[in-house]
Amino acid sequence: MTNAIEAKALVKTFRTGKVRTPVLQGVDLSVAEGEIALVMGPSGSGKSTLLAAISGLLQPDTGEVQALGQNLWKMRKGQIDRFRLDHCGFIFQGFNLFGALNARKQVSTVLRYAGLSAREATKRAEATLDEVGLGNRLRQKPSELSGGEKQRVAIARALAKNPKLIFADEPTSALDGVNGQNVMALLRRSAKSQGASVLCVTHDIRLASYADRIITIEDGQILSANADPASFSGFH
Repeated sequence: MTNAIEAKALVKTFRTGKVRTPVLQGVDLSVAEGEIALVMGPSGSGKSTLLAAISGLLQPDTGEVQALGQNLWKMRKGQIDRFRLDHCGFIFQGFNLFGALNARKQVSTVLRYAGLSAREATKRAEATLDEVGLGNRLRQKPSELSGGEKQRVAIARALAKNPKLIFADEPTSALDGVNGQNVMALLRRSAKSQGASVLCVTHDIRLASYADRIITIEDGQILSANADPASFSGFH
């Protein structure tokens, strides 16, 4: 299989006053086209930092990321922003929704920036929201939605562009079991039918059955890059 993502020797250190804390310590990681890879590890292990470095949100101190054949951190900031808009879908734990926009506008606005006409953006936004079970909540703003509904709006926004790369940070944290399974089924369908590569950071062991591969990380280092989802029982 062709790799959609190849990260090599990623190092990231954060400084607090005079104290330097290593978060990523020479991490290598790859994700194939159409693969769902879960990154699991204890709190503070570097999972979210790794996701941010690979997705173009946080520049590593050293190392490189090849994404869809392009050297991400050799690009200018504006080029990275455009790459994310054109090719990436993001699902964040904190939703990152706009308070003034209803659910339909949350999704269609991103599609308009991606180049779709107003009519096509609205049509696709409605279809994607219906897929995540929000077909009857199109006009509600975030203040009128539950935590689980907000997360599903964020997921619809990420999937509506049919992105080649999907980055998810605890995508099911605000969802009950049924809705969490529905969301992972949608991510899996995006991977298998559209060839999207999914890199997902999670604590939720229930998601293992939807993954092709589990990557375990601790103290900023990869412990295993090929854990078998069928036999994975959690991070110890």
